[in-house]
Parts: sequence; C-alpha cells; structure tokens
Amino acid sequence: MLLYGDSVRDPAVRHEVPLAIGDALLFADLGDRRVVITTELERSKLRRIPGLEVRTLEEFGLYELLDSGMAREDVMEETFARAVVRMGITAAVVPADFELAFADRLRALGVRVTPDRAHFAARRRAKTKGELAGIRHAQRAAEAAMAAAADLLRNPRGRRLTSERVKRVISRVLTDHGCQSDTFIVASGAQAALGHDRGSGEIRPGEPIVIDIGPRHAESGCFADMTRTFVLGDPPGELVTWQRIVLAGLQRAIAGCRAGAQTRDLYEATCDLFEVAGFATRRTCAPGRPLTDGFTHALGHGVGLQLHEPPFLGMSRDTLAVGDVVAVEPGLYRKGFGGVRLEDLVLVGESGPENLTRYPYDLNP
Repeated sequence: MLLYGDSVRDPAVRHEVPLAIGDALLFADLGDRRVVITTELERSKLRRIPGLEVRTLEEFGLYELLDSGMAREDVMEETFARAVVRMGITAAVVPADFELAFADRLRALGVRVTPDRAHFAARRRAKTKGELAGIRHAQRAAEAAMAAAADLLRNPRGRRLTSERVKRVISRVLTDHGCQSDTFIVASGAQAALGHDRGSGEIRPGEPIVIDIGPRHAESGCFADMTRTFVLGDPPGELVTWQRIVLAGLQRAIAGCRAGAQTRDLYEATCDLFEVAGFATRRTCAPGRPLTDGFTHALGHGVGLQLHEPPFLGMSRDTLAVGDVVAVEPGLYRKGFGGVRLEDLVLVGESGPENLTRYPYDLNP
C-alpha cells in the first residue's frame, strides 16, 4: 500500500502519519513493516510515532539529483520513485486521488499501481485512539461555540443582531479551543431552508435560526459536527411541531446506529416517520425534480479526518461498523419560510451507539 502527499491536506496520509507534515512524503505499508520516506527536517518528530520506520530522501540521491539541474518537482518525484524501487515494491494499491504524474513515473519503472477507493475508505473508518480523542475535543469546542452563540442570541447587548456577529463569536470560541472552521452556518428565516446557505444579514424574532458548526481540531486534524435550531421570542406553532418531529427522528436514528445496521434502513425509517406526519421526502419526490420542502437531504454522514466521509446515511447502502463516527442530522424545511435541523455526533461502539453530543435541543436559545 502506497500513499504520497502531505498529512495536512490528505486525510489518508494523516490517518497513517498522525502529525501535521506540510511537505509531501511517501508512506508504504509492506505488511511486515510501515515505512515513511521524508526529508531530514521531519525525521526527529516522525521517529516518535511507534511502529514507524523513518527513512530520508537524502539516502536515495536527493542532493545529487538537485545538483543535476532537474526541476525541483521532478527531483522530488524521482527520489520518491527510487525509494519505492529500492524497497522492492513491484505492485501497490493507492487511493483513487493518488497523484497521476507520480503514478505514471512509478509505472514507467515497472511498478503496477492500482487505485482502490474502498480499501482506503474502510481503513479510515476504524478510528485510532488519537483520532477519537481529537473528535471528542472538536465536539466539546463545537458545544462551547454553540453555547456562546445562544448567549448572544439571548443577550444582543443592545446592538443589531446579525448572522455575521454570531459567526464572529463562534469563530473566536473555536480558536480558543484549538480548533478552526470556515464551514459553519448561521442561517435565519428563509435562508434556513436552503441547505448549506451560510447565512447573512439581520436575525429577526419569530424566525428559525439554524446554526451548524463543523470544527477541525488543529492538533489531530479531526472534525466534529453539530446543529441546533433556535428562535428569538415565542416560536411559531409550526416550528414547535417540526422540532418535535425532527427530534423524534433524531432519537430513533441514533438508537439504530449499531454495528451491522444498514445505513439505507436508518434513512428509510426516518422517511417513514416524516411521511406519516405529512412531509415530503426524496422517496416521494418526482424523479429528476429538486425537493425544496420537507426532508430534503440525506440523514447524515461519517465524520473523522474529513467533515463528510463514509459511511453515508442516505439512499446508498453502507453497513455500520464498530469505530464509525457518524453525524445524524434529520431536518424539515419549507422554501421561503425556513426549517428545523438537529444534528448529533454518534460513535458506533461494541455495545451500541454512544452520543458524543451534550447539548440541549430547545428552540429557545
């Protein structure tokens, strides 16, 4: 198995090399040993990772190639390719997004390179101890940010209340907790019915306010994800009804997040609940037509080194396994009015689901 890239942007590399390395490295799992090829600058910190053999580009002719006048990008790829050949690798599975130019260079040297998307997705679904710790940390940060947002909604301190003000508070709290995110949503009124609309402008009483926070823990590179819906003042009766139904859907789905469960079945059960209550779902939508009212999206997704990763809780069929972390996020919407979405983060454990989210579901902030 070969990986080529940096561990900051490439989640497959980060899973095997749990440190933030900004320059490209090569990782090889040879069955009996795990090897990383990197520069001398990274050697000392990578050696702290148990079970990892660290070798440097210098021993494969890096400086000689640089002196030859070859372009630096070609030098790096050629040096990594030499390392692959020197390790005796003649065939390897790689991720589907493995760099094409490097794959071509390996093939020219007689190395058979085979992309295998499913292999790497399955490998990352079994979270390491460090990844689980990072996810939990990010989730606590999300809850602190949600609490700060709710406090501002309750007490705007005499200033005009806007989506932008709430976002600034969320961003500050996440930073204070060692996390970062540019993906959170504060969408009120009609914006709340538009899925991933990040929200903007004034927040008014009586309108739904959907706040969706997906922070990344800087140290581990792992994400969390949570959503709550609030209303300033007395919520309209329609929203109260929606919130009750969505919460019932959330709780039912979380209870079903057990090893061996089919993700399609969890989605179908949520659709059953919503359709009985009179709401449209993707199952009732005409083929090829967008769904703008009702349960307009999938039930959820995996969370880890990416905010959205397998398994997916929707029309596709995945089987939950011990170690999966999934965001469960049912919602109901009406175009031009808004919606209600609730989202919790769930760990699929050996004895059943563990809800990692500790935050109330009240419409009142």
